[in-house]
Amino acid sequence: MARKEEGKKGYTATAKYLMISPLKVRPVADLVRHESYVNAVSILEAMPQKGAGLILKVLKSAAANATYLNKKIDEEDLVITDLQVNEGPRLKRVWPRSHGRRDILLKRMSHITVSVDEKASGRK
Repeated sequence: MARKEEGKKGYTATAKYLMISPLKVRPVADLVRHESYVNAVSILEAMPQKGAGLILKVLKSAAANATYLNKKIDEEDLVITDLQVNEGPRLKRVWPRSHGRRDILLKRMSHITVSVDEKASGRK
């Protein structure tokens, strides 16, 4: 969702059905939550985790939404106001075991939502 809603503050971008567990993405999200856009991009580009690349992609999309919809906003003035990593549906797969038994393997998915907005004049 790219539009700025009246009730919510900021410009958002969402990536759904990402094939990575939310438990692996949330520690990365905690590092960049409420950071400035430029600082968050530099942190995420330096991290080797898969979740960092996924969050970076959604963050750049949210910044592009903000600069496209409001021509007065510059990327240096953006701050991450909200970063959510929610659980998506689970794919259930069968893992064979001995004596004809099986285990259920859950492949978890994530939904990542990033909201950015301009810095307030009193902040940072």
